Amino acid sequence: MARSLSQMMLKRFAAYPLARSSAITSRSIHQGEVRYSTSVPSDPDTHEDFRPTSKLESSGLSLENIVEQDVKENPVMIYMKGVPDLPRCGFSSLAVRVLKEYNAPISARNILEDPELKNAVKAFSHWPTFPQIFINGEFIGGSDIILNMHQSGELKEKLKTIVNNQGKEE
Repeated sequence: MARSLSQMMLKRFAAYPLARSSAITSRSIHQGEVRYSTSVPSDPDTHEDFRPTSKLESSGLSLENIVEQDVKENPVMIYMKGVPDLPRCGFSSLAVRVLKEYNAPISARNILEDPELKNAVKAFSHWPTFPQIFINGEFIGGSDIILNMHQSGELKEKLKTIVNNQGKEE
């Protein structure tokens, strides 16, 4: 019954839930296994600098208003997993690579940082998946749609004025 080291590691780590960065992680050892759990700190002695926060709450706008403002004020807006320089999923990475082909200015928000933002974007666009791309205030779709538009030449036309305006500003 010899098992490879990778099989043993895979089995061991498959049972562990991932800890969220905004929560406190505790570790306990039981019969040679390490288990992780997360909890939001409710200790009144915890300094406010270490309590989980939402980066968007301090603006005073509702999440719906923030999404609307993002889409209105940014010629190319992408709600994605990760950020353009470090996408956290293949679909987000594909969308960013396609958009970067045109040297268009890309504005983005990382939906992984705030679950409420993710839900607000879904409600705004009536679209269930990510990334979500908006060009000139219009919801375009996800990475598959951007790729198809790129291949057909339609994306070049849609981004032409944005890229031309960017060149004039520089």
